[in-house]
Amino acid sequence: MNALDIALNIGVAAVTVAVVLCAWRLLRGPEMTDRLLALDTLYMNAVALIVLLGIRWNTALLFEAALLVAMLGFASTVALARYLSRGDVVE
Repeated sequence: MNALDIALNIGVAAVTVAVVLCAWRLLRGPEMTDRLLALDTLYMNAVALIVLLGIRWNTALLFEAALLVAMLGFASTVALARYLSRGDVVE
């Protein structure tokens, strides 16, 4: 086992813990803004996990999937934030 494998194992474990904590905040958040931030952070952690798995499995397909998840996460976070602040997504 080389240093890259050890670093990938530690990285996957750390991101998995972060995903669990974000999911907990998403479910238990006292305010809607806390839930929105948890959802945004959950998307970022999902992108990080997909990239780490792409490095581990040595495939470029997962990097494209990470880009798609990042774009969808950004668009949905912006839409939800606009809905919560204005009550309407499109003016």
